[in-house]
Amino acid sequence: MPTTRVLLDTDLAMGAPGSDIDDGFALALALADPELTVELVTTVSGNTDVETATRLTLELLDRLGRSDVPVVKGASQALRGWRRDPPGGLPPAGSRTPAPGYAAVRLVEEVMASPGALTIVAIGPLTNVALALALEPALAERVRQIVVMGGVFLQHTNRSSMPGEFNTWADPDATAIVLASGAPLRFVGLDVTLQVRLTREDAAAMASSGSDFGRFAAECTQEWIDHVEREHPGDAREHGSCALHDPLAVAVVSRPHLVTWQPAYVQVETAGPLTRGVMVADLLLGQHRPVPNCEIATAVDTSAFLSLFLERMRGL
Repeated sequence: MPTTRVLLDTDLAMGAPGSDIDDGFALALALADPELTVELVTTVSGNTDVETATRLTLELLDRLGRSDVPVVKGASQALRGWRRDPPGGLPPAGSRTPAPGYAAVRLVEEVMASPGALTIVAIGPLTNVALALALEPALAERVRQIVVMGGVFLQHTNRSSMPGEFNTWADPDATAIVLASGAPLRFVGLDVTLQVRLTREDAAAMASSGSDFGRFAAECTQEWIDHVEREHPGDAREHGSCALHDPLAVAVVSRPHLVTWQPAYVQVETAGPLTRGVMVADLLLGQHRPVPNCEIATAVDTSAFLSLFLERMRGL
């Protein structure tokens, strides 16, 4: 059976103390899905700095027995300067190094060489994807689709320090370039990703699987849940579980029916600080409707996704 060919762009931080874990689970899910073929992983600054993201991606691929998947390092900062500092507390790096080249260039090369065949799944800030579109605007016509974990469309973050969802807040200029590109876009944002959650009990079950990845993932999960509980003591939703933002964006590539899609015309606020990264979605309900530039996820089959995710993780 033919599979969907995927280029995964990530700010992976699983394994760094105090860093989010969902990007690591997203990579694991992409590799575990028999309907997906991950042909390239590119890294970007976001959850952690790009050097650390690259290193942790290589280490996770080794842990999963997939050192054959090439990793190319990408942008170290946003288009207008925001950058993440390296975390402390990591052990010395191993001997593995990324493949030569630059992420944006490789994205262009891969997509242009296989028109209509490749899906970009972007689960970090969109810096690499925007740079690729700037280098070769025809990428928008050649890519099969771009699936983005980012944005919040039907609600708010309710955080004045980060008014936009993190990936859009980190590089809103890149998000604006992608939205204006004309590429086929699907956005999976906080409206749905906050509903799919991994619990301490799920982590314990992964640890009992006996696999190296299961033990590692369980430890990272417990540490991350501890972190979000400390950071959000007044949010009952953040107690005893954590959201699986990026894995849901991976899952809908092969199973788009897991979410409800709504065509929309979306723009992002690039100024700051009050509204930096805020995305405004016109749901095409008025008399004078703009032409939609993407589809956004507005609802999710939580139980179906979690069943799929946990089954795939048990198999690793």
